[in-house]
Amino acid sequence: MGKSKLLFITHEMSPFLELSKISEITRQLPQAMQEKGYEIRILMPRFGNINERRNRLHEVIRLSGMNIIINDNDNPLIIKVASIPAARMQVYFLDNEEYFQRKHVFGDKDGKFYADNDERMIFFCKGALETVKKLGWAPDVIHCHGWMSALVPAYLKTTYKDDPTFKNSKIVYSIYENDFKETLSPDFAQKAIMNDMNETHVEAYKPGTNSALYAGAIQYSDGIVLGSEHIDELVLNNVKNSHKSVMEFNSTSDLENYYNFYDEIANEELAQVV
Repeated sequence: MGKSKLLFITHEMSPFLELSKISEITRQLPQAMQEKGYEIRILMPRFGNINERRNRLHEVIRLSGMNIIINDNDNPLIIKVASIPAARMQVYFLDNEEYFQRKHVFGDKDGKFYADNDERMIFFCKGALETVKKLGWAPDVIHCHGWMSALVPAYLKTTYKDDPTFKNSKIVYSIYENDFKETLSPDFAQKAIMNDMNETHVEAYKPGTNSALYAGAIQYSDGIVLGSEHIDELVLNNVKNSHKSVMEFNSTSDLENYYNFYDEIANEELAQVV
């Protein structure tokens, strides 16, 4: 048996982009799990305020060149990579000139939420899964952080469920405090539909609110991590009613608990068979 493979999908990570506590956990947790024997890959967007020269990003030609289709439009996907020498970890960055080459992350200089944040999210989620396929690297556990990765669980349980890269992957989703108060574009859910999907698959996501994105991610994930102390009551009720395996917030301070949680999630079906 080779090493177990653990994929992190996040919109922020220290030292590249630090917007919230997500950036801390996505920096510390992968290294801790690597030290426990996991093989790690990390994917995040290459937002325009990430300094390429300082962080020594460079394009991975063999992974670049794909097109991600959104609303019948082809959007080129460029993959860049950077290393964290102290941790011997590589981080893959998904780039697209139209979606990510901006001075600000989720809103303009006046703080106004970008109208195309829905498409940027869809691009990132689709692009992340296509990148992992192209890597030829089949993760045992996929851990998603933040609202921008909320479509990944839905895609994995529908379009990609029989894909050789993902058919045995388990999905863990971390929920944090609401990141935004706005609402995504009204036709967001319709745009998000991929092959082998229909409107019922994106019903939970349809309102386009932060809580709705979490509701959709909860529905399709195998395990949930409560990543913040203060989480919206509606979201907590969703978690409770989902009957999924849950890692409580008071367990997250000890990274050893994540290792045990991944192990529990990865072996759930085996336990049921026995």
